[in-house]
Amino acid sequence: MADIYGRPIAERIDWLVDLANRHGETFRSPDAWLARQRYLAEHTTAVVVLKCMDGRINLPIATNTPPGILMPFRNLGGIFDLGWPHLGEVLAHHVLRMVQTGRRVMILITYHWSKGDPKRGCAGFAFDTAAAIAHTHEIRRQVEHIFGTRHGTVYPLVCGFETDEDALVIHGTQGALLDMATLTPNDAATLVPRLTELLPDMPVPMRADLLPLLRGNLQHIAKIREQTKRNERVLGVEHHEWMICLGRGFDFLHTPNLALIIGPYSPDLADPLRKAAAIIAGNMQAGRIPDDGFLLLASVPYDEIGVDRARAEMKSRFLANFATEVIQNAFPALARKMTRRTAILDWNSLLLEWLP
Repeated sequence: MADIYGRPIAERIDWLVDLANRHGETFRSPDAWLARQRYLAEHTTAVVVLKCMDGRINLPIATNTPPGILMPFRNLGGIFDLGWPHLGEVLAHHVLRMVQTGRRVMILITYHWSKGDPKRGCAGFAFDTAAAIAHTHEIRRQVEHIFGTRHGTVYPLVCGFETDEDALVIHGTQGALLDMATLTPNDAATLVPRLTELLPDMPVPMRADLLPLLRGNLQHIAKIREQTKRNERVLGVEHHEWMICLGRGFDFLHTPNLALIIGPYSPDLADPLRKAAAIIAGNMQAGRIPDDGFLLLASVPYDEIGVDRARAEMKSRFLANFATEVIQNAFPALARKMTRRTAILDWNSLLLEWLP
């Protein structure tokens, strides 16, 4: 993994295909399937995560949660607006589908920062953590406008993510914080009264389903600290991105500084595409990645075969064509170094299918 950034583009793409295949095979294994079924039987709250594209923000790993439990929405800079037509429709559809099966929905609205170096924070907010926090609270207000303020069924929870130790910070209703980095696994028994005080308006069953995420985070932080003591954890900040990913279904790309992921949510997709292309061009010019090429990958997920799958194919090709035109117009020299791939993802199996 350490030297993937310096390999020729063809080898990098082969590595990516293998990574996607291995991720899907692990997800489809009997052990993983049984773990998901057991978890969902014990914890019925559906969890949605709004987060930055940054590969360091891997909440299933940071909370010791089986893959496939947390529904991710990823975008450049973690910037969302529920007024965006597509984003609002996709989120509302997912929430209503969960509610119709009798499940409550917790929406984790995340921001991230680094306590060791501000430049390891969120570049989407120019490393301004206060601005990122303000944005998450605005999203929370939007969620309340759509789904209500009583929080009996849908609960918007602002959640920080400190990337040096992968520690969660839960924001309470009255401005109080629960910083998991200040606790140890021995404090797990105190989480129930802490959450009761911090989130008094959260339904009791939902608080119970938040507990395993926090307990898992305590265990993960302890593991990270042991790795740090043994000098096994490298906190890199330098950009090495060599991929622009447009669409959804990129959860296998939880690797720092690998890809610039743009969700298909904003009405103006050209702006983040131009920004991502500028970062790729800068990486080449600075010698952080080889200048022999970069990858543009468009991916669209589908739930059912037939019409839904066919529409995903068409949408993936549209996104690839749209991104290609934007990059060719804004960065013609860079566009000549572009390799383009389109794919669709089966949500049920995480099988990534590469389109011809």
